[in-house]
Amino acid sequence: MPDVNYRKVTRVDVAREAGTSVAVVSYVINNGPRPVAEATKQKVLAAIKKTGYRPNGIAKALASGSTQTYGLVIPDISNPFLASIAHALQREAFKHGHVLLLGDAGDSRVREKELINNLLLRQVEGLIYTSVDRHPYIDLIQSSGTPCVMLDRVDPTEGVSALQVNEKLAAYKITRHLIEHGFKDIGIICGPIEMLNTQDRLSGWENALVEANLGIQKKWVIAGQYTRDWGYQAIYQMQKIGFPEAIFATNELQAFGCLKALAELKLRVPEDIALVCFNGTVQSEYTVPTLTTVRQPVDKIAEKAIQILQNWPNKEAICEVDFELQIGHSCGCW
Repeated sequence: MPDVNYRKVTRVDVAREAGTSVAVVSYVINNGPRPVAEATKQKVLAAIKKTGYRPNGIAKALASGSTQTYGLVIPDISNPFLASIAHALQREAFKHGHVLLLGDAGDSRVREKELINNLLLRQVEGLIYTSVDRHPYIDLIQSSGTPCVMLDRVDPTEGVSALQVNEKLAAYKITRHLIEHGFKDIGIICGPIEMLNTQDRLSGWENALVEANLGIQKKWVIAGQYTRDWGYQAIYQMQKIGFPEAIFATNELQAFGCLKALAELKLRVPEDIALVCFNGTVQSEYTVPTLTTVRQPVDKIAEKAIQILQNWPNKEAICEVDFELQIGHSCGCW
């Protein structure tokens, strides 16, 4: 077998192939600072193609002061809603010549902090951030001077902008939708009580019931995790105390778990129990029955988030984005 010596191609190799100086190769690659005759430029480009030379992105970033990267930190990429947000952000960042580096915290605050530090060390030009429990490490980001857009409900804070949905209002409206169907006993499957988004969604559910003069039965508040498994387990917990007429699952994964458990128990949705959920994605359109859900405009959120980073420095702003009720069959609408 021949002894093949694999060696990284350098600008010296390109210059030798093109019959020019290394400086001229650099001018072509960096589009300056000195002009290069068109014929010479074409020779250099041909030499780059022939040798397979790839510019050193890190060195170029250090020289230009621009890494052309953004960082994204989210609680759990396995969540379909968060995955859809990440996909939309990646597409939008790429449109503006940036790469998006993904940090998946795995629902761990310790890991979340490590990811933020790691991305800041890589000198990302901006962070887009959703905290695990809505208690973000804002001070850490501010001390670095890195532009940041939160995708959470946060108080106006110097140096941080936020895009957020009024989750309390959204929870109120989807609960109100069930009430308009004539349901009086409406249970809720939610996330951990200590999380602010759980509190918002619970508050919206309660407000709708109080406004309609319906009782709030604490036995039908089943708090756990934002997972399929918890939605599945919650149905079997409800079975022990008796089911309400309708259930509000406060995220899509929980609703998927509910559908599985209800099918095992031979309970039909919506004929026996109505079901709605929060933060639905396109996957809600492919369940049986299709899910009625609160949908967030992920494409608009991504567009606005990247726009804020592109226009930095700017005055920090708390921007509220719209939501919509996607009507499926699970609530009783046909």
